[in-house]
Amino acid sequence: MREILFKVGLASLAACTTLGASAQSTAACNGAGCGFGGGGLLNQQTTLRLSAAQLAALLGSTDDGRQLMQVAGVPRCDIEIVTLRYRTVGGAGEPANASAALMIPGGAACSGPRPTLLYAHGTTTYKKYNLADITQTDPRNGDGASEGISVAAMYAAQGYIVVASNYAGYAGSDLDYHPYLNGAQQSADMVGALAAARVVMRAPGSGRNVQESGKLFVTGYSQGGYVAMATHRLLQAAGIPVTASAPGSGPYALAAMGDALVAGQVGIGSTVFAVLVTTSYQRSYQNLYRKPSEFYESAYAPGIASLLPSMNSLDKIFTQGKLPPTQLFNSTPPASQFASLTPPLAPPLASPDLTPVFALGFGNADLVRNDYRLAMLEDALVNPDGAFPSSTVAMAPATRPVQPLRVDFKLNDLRNWQPRAPVQLCGGHDDPTVFFFNATVQQAYWSSAKVPAGLTSVLDVDAPIAGPSDPYAALKQGFSLAKMNVAAQAVAAGAQDGGASAVIQAYHGTLVAPFCMVAARAFFGQF
Repeated sequence: MREILFKVGLASLAACTTLGASAQSTAACNGAGCGFGGGGLLNQQTTLRLSAAQLAALLGSTDDGRQLMQVAGVPRCDIEIVTLRYRTVGGAGEPANASAALMIPGGAACSGPRPTLLYAHGTTTYKKYNLADITQTDPRNGDGASEGISVAAMYAAQGYIVVASNYAGYAGSDLDYHPYLNGAQQSADMVGALAAARVVMRAPGSGRNVQESGKLFVTGYSQGGYVAMATHRLLQAAGIPVTASAPGSGPYALAAMGDALVAGQVGIGSTVFAVLVTTSYQRSYQNLYRKPSEFYESAYAPGIASLLPSMNSLDKIFTQGKLPPTQLFNSTPPASQFASLTPPLAPPLASPDLTPVFALGFGNADLVRNDYRLAMLEDALVNPDGAFPSSTVAMAPATRPVQPLRVDFKLNDLRNWQPRAPVQLCGGHDDPTVFFFNATVQQAYWSSAKVPAGLTSVLDVDAPIAGPSDPYAALKQGFSLAKMNVAAQAVAAGAQDGGASAVIQAYHGTLVAPFCMVAARAFFGQF
């Protein structure tokens, strides 16, 4: 499940803009695991040192790297990458450990106090996913090297101290599952990584002369966008000042997203996300089922509670028949009144362009039992979300959901806090994986909650340019070109639909992701 890939999107962006001119110019923690992990640093090791010239040479050795450097800029700073291990907690508050990448800028051009950036990575099924391994020394790192080197080039090589957790359950963590979209745990995990990183940076006798400027930024994409917002929430609640945050394409309105999914809006990757989130909440709250066969169809129930994350690729998992690639629900409606949602023909809040995608989520080799889906649909009728399928003024989650998975989604929904520092939400309105309404609903919730106008904003990189003064004009132009390039490549390869399917497949992870990262750095540059 590739979440950060800098390929065609970067190439198009590089052709249109440089970072400096691209974008803007002129709740208490609920649930288990709310602490900061409490334990601190376990060990640390410098795993890579590169001068600015050496990093530039590394980037210049591949097409993707050269495109990345065109956008991020030529590295100004030397970087030291430290792999650290720290104590944290699992989803049920159980003791655990995790690892993180600490990227420290240095050199004559990057001396003095530096801003600190907390980075949250996107969804991955690779158990050994490690953002510190930017040269892919471990072939089982999946796309961790791609995302890691992107973060290094975009932020660390330009003067930011970067702290990027690999999350509990990954990269050598002793936790045997990942607390996916558990807002309390994941934010505590991130803050624990920051605390451990500060011990490393301040260790006497280390020879490091690392000084923080006092500016703290938070960003991430997809799952990482959700984690970034949850982390901002926790830092604010703890009285730790956040300068600004820039979540990208995250499922912030998680309860509305869950209801949309159950109502038939089955996005790309939904079978994977369903396993990750169900495993997470079952281990965290132990309320979803007594045995997996109560939730999953019998063909998939055996072993599924420990299936993800995995040492194997998704392709292998699909080929082995352990998980269906697309079919989340059965083609037979769970009850006659829900026939119009199986699949939906006119889905609310989502782009109508996605209707064919949703249809792929139904079949006879489905993952989730019909009776479980029925229970969720019936609860949603009685206890509706405040944004989906119809909106209320408050735009809040359902007041009293009863069905256990809907209860858990509400517990982890981020419509329960109001930021006091600037927030920029980024995404694209045709996203077939994490629907763009998450950003617009979150913004509407904040507006209803009287968050000061202008403190929060939403950027749709797929929107038309809003006149000659649009600060995002170059970004939007680049995104439009990126889509055209993907479509053209698909047509050249024989696509009969003008490349539309290829654009949809690439939209979330390949197209939108790099543009939101560029927008985030430009946004932070204002502060």
